[in-house]
Amino acid sequence: QVQLQESGGGSVQAGGSLRLSCEAFGYTVGTYCMGWFRQAPGKERENVAVIGPDSSADYTPFAQGRFTISQDKARNTLYLQANNLKPEDTAMYYCAASFSFYCPIHLQFLEWGQGTQVTVSS
Repeated sequence: QVQLQESGGGSVQAGGSLRLSCEAFGYTVGTYCMGWFRQAPGKERENVAVIGPDSSADYTPFAQGRFTISQDKARNTLYLQANNLKPEDTAMYYCAASFSFYCPIHLQFLEWGQGTQVTVSS
């Protein structure tokens, strides 16, 4: 049974940074495609970034240059470094896992964590 446990969210001022973590249980990070998503109140869930087994990454345009996805196989953990945060980045952030070696930005993920809240004030 796959379990994904996010942490690292919080409240920051605009321009601040956060590092989100996603520890996996029953799943080996770095074997298949994984990703980060977010959902703001009243809005649909949207992709942030994905990372493949070879650590190649792809980003949604709003995340380019400000967000960095990475994975640590020794810690079995996925990360999202979010810099220069803006109020519009306020959302619940979720990590997701797949059993796909192929890693397009719009891959349909089947395994999800419970999320970690990010709140950015102006």
